[in-house]
Amino acid sequence: MPELLKAPLVVEFPFTRSLGPVQSAFLTGLRERTVLGVKTSDDKILVPPVEYDPVTADELRDLVEVGATGTVTTWAWNPEHRRGQPLGKPFAWILVKLDGADTALLHALDVDGPDAVHTGMRVRIRWAEERTGAITDIACFEPYEGEETSEAAPHDGEFEDKVSGIVAPARLDYTYSPGRAASAYITSVAERKMVGERCPSCSKVYIPPRGACPTCGVATREEVEVGPSGTVTTFCIVNVKAKNLDIELPYVYAHIALDGADLALHGRIAGIPYDQVRMGLRVEPVWTEGGRYPDHYRPTGEPDADYDTYKELV
Repeated sequence: MPELLKAPLVVEFPFTRSLGPVQSAFLTGLRERTVLGVKTSDDKILVPPVEYDPVTADELRDLVEVGATGTVTTWAWNPEHRRGQPLGKPFAWILVKLDGADTALLHALDVDGPDAVHTGMRVRIRWAEERTGAITDIACFEPYEGEETSEAAPHDGEFEDKVSGIVAPARLDYTYSPGRAASAYITSVAERKMVGERCPSCSKVYIPPRGACPTCGVATREEVEVGPSGTVTTFCIVNVKAKNLDIELPYVYAHIALDGADLALHGRIAGIPYDQVRMGLRVEPVWTEGGRYPDHYRPTGEPDADYDTYKELV
C-alpha cells in the first residue's frame, strides 16, 4: 500500500469592496482618531455602524461620535498568537461597549494575562501610529482607570480624502491528505505513469481516482494504467495572470480525456499557438526535469479524434 500523502495548502484571495456613506465615514473616522456610530429609529447607537436597521431594515444615515473609552461586556483569553492577529503576543479578545454606544465592538485588549481582565473593566483605545482607514487603525484597547467620559454627539461624517473602498484578504490554511486512491495516483504520476481505478460495477476507469465510483457509489480498487496520450474535449483561453504563475498570456487550459479513461482531467496546452487549440486535438504530456507531474500537454501530430469518440466526456 502506498504511503498516504499530506501537505500544507493555502487558499487565499483579496476581497475588494466599495463602501457606502456609513462605512466610508466610519473607517475614515478611525483614520482621524474618531469613532462613529449610527442612530436607529428607536435612538439606539450602533458601533460599528451598519447601513440598515437590523430590526426594521430602514436605511440608517444619522451618524454620531462616541467615546474612545468603554466597558468590557465579555471577553476570552487568546493564549497563543496566530498569523494576522494583533499585538504579536497573547492577549484578550473583548467585546467593549464604547461610551455613548448601545452595542459592543470586538477587538483586542493588551494585558499581561487572563487575571488582568474582567467583565465590567474600563478600557480605552490605543491608536495605531500609522492609520489608513481600517479597523486596524485601532491597534488595540488598554486598561483605563477613568469613568465614562462622553456621550454620543451628532457628526456630519465629513472628512477630507474619504476612504471609498477596502481590500480584505481572505485566507484559509489547512493540511490536505488526499487519501489512499489519490495518494497512489500522485505517486504514479511522479513515476511518469497515469494510473486510474476501474469501477467493479460499471467498469468505468476514473482518473484521478477518488476511491469510489461517483456513478455507482461502490469502492474502487483495481488499478488501470491509461494514456499517456489523450484528446482535448474542451478548453478555455486564459487572459488573466494568476499570482505566482509565470506563464506568458494568453495560454490554454483544457479538459483532456486520456486514452482508456472515462473521465477527463485538466492540463495546460503548449507547443501550439493558443488560437489553434481545438476540440479533438490529440496531445501528450511533457514533464520537466525533476518534475512530479506534467508541466503541460503538447500535440502528438496525430489526426484529430472523431467527436463520437469523446462526446460523452465533454
